Amino acid sequence: MEGKASTVAQVPLHSVESSNQKGFEDPEVGRLEDVDIERIERVYRKLDRRIIPAFWTLYFLASAIRSNVGIAQTMNLKQHHSLKEVLHLTPKQVSTGLALFYVCYVIFDFPSNLIMTRLSPRVWMSRIVIGVGIIGSCMAAMKAAWSFYLLRLLLGIVVAGMWPGMAYYLTLFYPPSRTGKRIGLYFTAAQVSAAVVGLVSAGFPKMDGLGGLVGFQWMFLMYGLVGILCGISLLWWLPDRPLPPGEVPTRTGLSKWLPQTKPALTGEDAMVHYQDLTRVYQRQRWGVKDLFRVLIDWRLWPLLLMYFGVVGVGIGVQNYASVIIQATNRKLTSIDLSLLTAPIWIMDLIAILLVTPFSDRFHHHRALFFSVPVCIQIAGLLLTTYGGSEANPWPRYGGLLMVGFGLGPTVPITMTWTNQIFQPRHGEVGVAAASALVSGLGNLGSILTTYALFTGWPADSHRGKKQYRKSTLVMVGILCLSILSAFVMTLLLRFVGNRPAAKQISSGSSTVDGEGVIMDGAAKRELQERGFGRLWWGRRYRG
Repeated sequence: MEGKASTVAQVPLHSVESSNQKGFEDPEVGRLEDVDIERIERVYRKLDRRIIPAFWTLYFLASAIRSNVGIAQTMNLKQHHSLKEVLHLTPKQVSTGLALFYVCYVIFDFPSNLIMTRLSPRVWMSRIVIGVGIIGSCMAAMKAAWSFYLLRLLLGIVVAGMWPGMAYYLTLFYPPSRTGKRIGLYFTAAQVSAAVVGLVSAGFPKMDGLGGLVGFQWMFLMYGLVGILCGISLLWWLPDRPLPPGEVPTRTGLSKWLPQTKPALTGEDAMVHYQDLTRVYQRQRWGVKDLFRVLIDWRLWPLLLMYFGVVGVGIGVQNYASVIIQATNRKLTSIDLSLLTAPIWIMDLIAILLVTPFSDRFHHHRALFFSVPVCIQIAGLLLTTYGGSEANPWPRYGGLLMVGFGLGPTVPITMTWTNQIFQPRHGEVGVAAASALVSGLGNLGSILTTYALFTGWPADSHRGKKQYRKSTLVMVGILCLSILSAFVMTLLLRFVGNRPAAKQISSGSSTVDGEGVIMDGAAKRELQERGFGRLWWGRRYRG
């Protein structure tokens, strides 16, 4: 589609942050006199203003549409107008429907992200959000279990590739060491949407019966329509993949009929951005052999297991938060449950804003910034499982708040670490394929927690203090697996390293330090300014 104007235009910008040097010389770009680091920072802030609000909005709506089924389970219970009662669903059928979404997500995440590398990323992201909005609106018309299953399947198909696609899109404009904070910024949309869904959903029960629709049907319809409008607006809002300054994309095929978006940067800003990103790396057209190298890279598996645990717990809590809270206190109304769900995701949001900037600043220590929040999740789940009493159930709710806080930074850190490791090793195909595989296969954890736990585990659903105890202990177990995987990844990177693949070395993927370890300019500055080079992992690991 777009972005194939010439031989030069087929080498979009992509890669490593500039070093804090003056008069840096690269054979591909030439000598750059008097590099102004502050000017480069201003350019990236301009990109932030163009890209991050759009990503935040689309992820907010997609997350709300994907997760509002959880609220629908307890909406208008007294009127017998909850999702389960209107569609005559058993608890197992609800769990099956929730899990079907993630089955499709696992299957289609990888091919969707690879398609995005060949087409216009802007159009592909717009297609995803429009599709999510259409399916979300159609959920208002569900009448039985079969329609619930069908629409959850379709929703999983159309949304597949969105989360890893966003991570890939960022690497077209930012070096890997700059992406963590930005992934964290738009990932806050999921937390805000979860909180807002809880708060706004307290109003939808009041619309019950209006126009012949029950409360949750109004919720599905309204979110879906807003999602469609947002998806259409992305065609004008998001910039397409960056091209060398002065190049104009050729509009062929379907792209002739689509609106043209303004470039992300123009004039001198575009030149500064181009010089900064192409200083040490040029994008290569990838083929099947390059993809195969990514698929057999052992670094995928620890990252996948890290993601498996944290995303499984996150999705499980998101879909069953109101159910878990209700189990702690049967006196709560559906409005109470909606309002009590929101603070969990506010805690999640606070943790993201606190932790991810430090994770970027000290990006050689992703494992530490990942593992500490996971430990907080484990403590929260144990408190939710064993704390409180029937007379005072609030300590168990406090455990859920701890889980929310611990969840916040873990997913963005995992995705950022994936980009950080695979971009210098495999280039664009490495980022696209690895992020899709980590996100897609990692969501097997979501299938586990939505299908097999809580209401999907009849033996664990009997009322009483032990209700859902086994489910929460299973989540503790997969979180321990995530911590172990982060530890193993750190050790393997320490002893094996993260050298680029041969093709990337031949194209000049990055600078090499005295030990022959690949590192970007941001990593060099970090070591020099903060003295982390003296630490054993700082000396050896530059990934």
